[in-house]
Amino acid sequence: MAIASQDAIKQLRALMEEVDEPLKRTFENVHQGYPNEALVRFLKAREWNVSKAHKMLIDCLNWRLENEIDNILTKPIIPTDFYRGLRDSQLIGLSGYSKEGLPVFAIGVGLSTFDKASVHYYVQSHIQINEYRDRVVLPAATQKHERHIGTCIKILDMTGLKLSALSQIKLLTMISTVDDLNYPEKTETYYIVNAPYIFSACWKVVKPLLQERTRKKVQVLQGGGRDELLRIMDYSALPHFCKRSGSGSSRYSSSPDVHDCFSLDHPFHQQLYNYIKRQSSNNGFMVPVKQGSFHVSVPEPDPEGTVIVETIESELHKIGDQNGLSHTMNGLKIGGMKQVQHLDAGFVGRKMYKEN
Repeated sequence: MAIASQDAIKQLRALMEEVDEPLKRTFENVHQGYPNEALVRFLKAREWNVSKAHKMLIDCLNWRLENEIDNILTKPIIPTDFYRGLRDSQLIGLSGYSKEGLPVFAIGVGLSTFDKASVHYYVQSHIQINEYRDRVVLPAATQKHERHIGTCIKILDMTGLKLSALSQIKLLTMISTVDDLNYPEKTETYYIVNAPYIFSACWKVVKPLLQERTRKKVQVLQGGGRDELLRIMDYSALPHFCKRSGSGSSRYSSSPDVHDCFSLDHPFHQQLYNYIKRQSSNNGFMVPVKQGSFHVSVPEPDPEGTVIVETIESELHKIGDQNGLSHTMNGLKIGGMKQVQHLDAGFVGRKMYKEN
């Protein structure tokens, strides 16, 4: 690493040694025994500006304390049938690992409906997946491969993405804001598959607005992207929507060897759900008998992100006008988010086009 980068890490480390104990404790859950690597993530997110990276990291740690993020893995979403509805409408799962040992997360952007619960539950669910990834999945991969693994790969399925469904972009924008500010540089590469015209049109106008570092992370593949993805992972690690040889995909497949990684019945979600219930019991928390979501505050997106969101909004309205659908777009307003929640669901929304 360049001398300038090493100096930046040293300076940021010295600043972090001066913070209060509560911030140091929650930072331990962030770095999981690799503090320098965590500092690098925040430095990268702020273009190696030490003062900006320090502010970003302190803001993140305060957010964790104020919202009790360290305890979120002790808060099960119950009952199970209700949680199953969440999983059926917020499509995300771990399909396997790359040849280099990186977790492969699949995200069904186009077919996620987010219509089975309030936004608070979707935010809680996604933060839990983020925290489980960072505290359990990545440390296990690190131990297995005997080298630090701190990032993942994400494959975003745009199957089913329609203009009428893009009202969900508000939720995705809130989710991506939390990820941008509190979980930076956790994704090595975003692979976009089964991209329809709507995505392609937005991507065309947003791509030039991105920093080069961000653009390099995004790869839009043809069709389901199976052949390209098999270069970096085995067939068993492919999400079910990539296992079809032809273009296009579907949420479910009749093939007996295809296991839907979005389903609550998938081993990843079973392990996650059981882990949260065990953590609740081990920490002396009573498992509630009624539903109760975990509310999380979300800061305003930064100015650059706001510009990108406004650009997406403008492009969507143009597409609506061209297709005679302007009346369906009247209620779509992406900007103006002040508070609510989070999820890493992926890209359509601000993150579709701005990832740290």
